[in-house]
Amino acid sequence: MTKITDSAEWKALEKHYNEIKTTEMRDLFDDDKDRFDNFHLNLDDFLVDFSKNRITKTTSKLLNDLAGKVKIDAWKKKQFSGEKINNTENRAVLHTALRSQDEQPIIVDGLDVKPEIKKTLEQVKSFSESINNGTWKGYTGKKINTIVNIGIGGSDLGPAMVCKALKPYAHKDLNIHFVSNVDAADLSLTLEQCDPETTLFIVASKTFTTQETMTNAFSARHWFLSHAKNNQEVAKHFVAVSTNLKKVEEFGIHEKNMFIFWDWVGGRYSLWSAIGLSIAIYLGFDNFKQLHHGAYEMDQHFLNAPIEKNIPVQLALIGVWYINFFKFNTQAILPYDQGLSLLPSYLQQADMESNGKFIDRDGHRVCVETGPVIWGESGTNGQHAFYQLIHQGTQFVPCDFIMPIKSHYDLGEQKNTHHKILMSNLIAQSQSLMMGKSIDEARAELLNTGLSDDEIESLLPHCSFEGNRPSNTILFEKLTPINLGRLIALYEHKIFVQGIIWNINSFDQWGVEYGKQIARLVLPKIKGEKTSSCFDGSTNNLIDYIKKNC
Repeated sequence: MTKITDSAEWKALEKHYNEIKTTEMRDLFDDDKDRFDNFHLNLDDFLVDFSKNRITKTTSKLLNDLAGKVKIDAWKKKQFSGEKINNTENRAVLHTALRSQDEQPIIVDGLDVKPEIKKTLEQVKSFSESINNGTWKGYTGKKINTIVNIGIGGSDLGPAMVCKALKPYAHKDLNIHFVSNVDAADLSLTLEQCDPETTLFIVASKTFTTQETMTNAFSARHWFLSHAKNNQEVAKHFVAVSTNLKKVEEFGIHEKNMFIFWDWVGGRYSLWSAIGLSIAIYLGFDNFKQLHHGAYEMDQHFLNAPIEKNIPVQLALIGVWYINFFKFNTQAILPYDQGLSLLPSYLQQADMESNGKFIDRDGHRVCVETGPVIWGESGTNGQHAFYQLIHQGTQFVPCDFIMPIKSHYDLGEQKNTHHKILMSNLIAQSQSLMMGKSIDEARAELLNTGLSDDEIESLLPHCSFEGNRPSNTILFEKLTPINLGRLIALYEHKIFVQGIIWNINSFDQWGVEYGKQIARLVLPKIKGEKTSSCFDGSTNNLIDYIKKNC
């Protein structure tokens, strides 16, 4: 395949970048009074403002031309139709099928996957309702009131993020915990909050061999049996989300309590599948389906909207503009909603595991920078931590500000006082990052402080801000299951589009697997077992040090 950097579209963007790289966003707003109208998009009450970016109408046109060059529309159809676009693993990529609301068949290896999806969702519905209505009982006949999800990566981050975000919709008599870290502290501290008579464990592992997950699962079973004393009771307190029936049954879980998913569901895209069982139980199946519905709405928008009006495509293109032309290689996710505090972590995996690649689809070294470093924190906490760097640091950090306009919580003299303060902070941050503060503006402010002229002049360099720092703002009426579904799907599609532009496979993760491979070689040495494995001098000495002091 011809390198994208050799294309006329890429070269046109390079030329354009050199022409506008020093352009001030202040001037862009002064020159175009309709700039907001020209650079924002809506999906019902879901608004994305990308006017505070270092782009012009020409930039947008050239970026859209680039999307056309790499045939984004054709790739969308390939994904949604079940074509095996995960070329290194010869798999389809069909998390979108899990939330489809239509009856159109999707064929993979000659079979329509829709009936199996429907069957599994019915199983999830039936089981979650049995927990919610109390018909499922623990070994002493008591109702289940605590759910512990044991997984890692996509089997943990997605469900944990959703359950926290949508806690206002949760069943009031249910507690939920997520255990992922093999560090004994994670499971131990969770079990301290659990009653074996009323706790249900969901063990989520596709192979039922994932080291971290199964270590935690066996330890949880040991804890449970120290109280229940009877192996037969495991079936009342453990269920599995897996594909390995043999391992599941060996663990003590009945076949009817195993929930399947498929190889065309990537881990970081799996919350829509039976991996979302914890969501369905904690929030109720109807809310789980509303989450699906919101994602489906964004899917349809992504699939059908033209490039220039397509929210995920436009955000993806702006990201490429910054990463590949401005060399801004990081992205801050800044949700102004405490419920979304896990969203940055969730998107770290979604983006960095997907597009953190230096080999393209054809097996060649990539010719451009790929995925950005994703990080962030909920507002206003982040403002008192790292916003200093965002405002005045030497690295430019494009930001996504995310916020519901209405809160689930009324607090303060005017009931929504807290939320109004929160909203004012978000708006202020996007404004100040873009506008900055000139030397003259800083001087005018300091003149009113009573400081001497010399003191003012010495402070001016510190109190001025260059501005011209880009951000997107995503607003929606309220953090509902539908809007959260839209938000997650938006980022999923953005990541996919960027992967197509960079010609990389966004759906494998060989780097993750390599680390696990080496860990399996190190463990016997730490245990003191004889092994022929030989590592570098540093690694061997670190192992020896650990063994001496363990």
